[in-house]
Amino acid sequence: MRVLVTGAGGQLGRDVTDALSGVVPVGGLEGAPSTGRLGLRPPVDVVAADHARLDVSDRTAVAAAVDHVRPDVVIHAAAWTAVDDCEADSDRAFATNALGTRHLVEAARRCGAHLLYISTDYVFDGTSSRPYVEWDRPHPQSVYGRSKWGGEQELDPGATIVRTSWVNGAHGTNMVGTILRLAAAPGPLRFVDDQHGCPTFTADLAGAVAVLATERLPGVFHVTNQGVASWYEFAAAVLSGAGHDPSRVEPITTAELDPPRPAPRPANSVLDNAALRLAGLALLPDWHDALGRLLPAFSVTGAR
Repeated sequence: MRVLVTGAGGQLGRDVTDALSGVVPVGGLEGAPSTGRLGLRPPVDVVAADHARLDVSDRTAVAAAVDHVRPDVVIHAAAWTAVDDCEADSDRAFATNALGTRHLVEAARRCGAHLLYISTDYVFDGTSSRPYVEWDRPHPQSVYGRSKWGGEQELDPGATIVRTSWVNGAHGTNMVGTILRLAAAPGPLRFVDDQHGCPTFTADLAGAVAVLATERLPGVFHVTNQGVASWYEFAAAVLSGAGHDPSRVEPITTAELDPPRPAPRPANSVLDNAALRLAGLALLPDWHDALGRLLPAFSVTGAR
């Protein structure tokens, strides 16, 4: 099986590439038809394409790359995820996240490849009083959310959509590293306690993505680590796990953020992993467990 991974230089793309290559065990979906390390399956030939190698907004480049690789599966992890920057440049956001997905769909259709698309909790407006299930109707409020919802709408029937949230990993920029860098300076750390979500870690998410893609399981799946937190609770847990004083973290409201963030955040980003659960597939571990496994990748100052 040959798998093309777009966005392979990002924090999720790098771990997906490792999971497909058998470098790390496949976590999470132990109940899937094939289990264990992907290295024990029929060999997986991974073609990892980062942004420098493949700009998904370039239709000609995408067509040439897919025609050359002739993948059986495409895992489309490439995206512009700078949520606030997307507000200032909606054309770039849609060119990458929506139109770029159209280009991958067109090219994958031509060679008969199954496509898995990574999406986000930002497709919802965050006003629900309960966790969002896969069958809830999206209503994005930010440019980033609308562009990712646009990408979802480009997909053919039978494709796989993985929505996830609050992603952290050993590579790239994420909130764990940000919190630890802030903790290196004196003074309090202020984080909002009126936004709630499911912190998710790429080491676990990547294995689930690899299984869903290579098993060609169709439809929408919410895939997050289990458990809910506010950003305030998450920051306190990061500090505690890294040996800092968690009482340094102070709760504030979104309205108290100074300066305010350009992009609106969903107050409720909690995704119910209903499709996995109802299909009898095991869920990812609790986020506290995943955080404990990630923290050794960081120094106490947040530098790797």
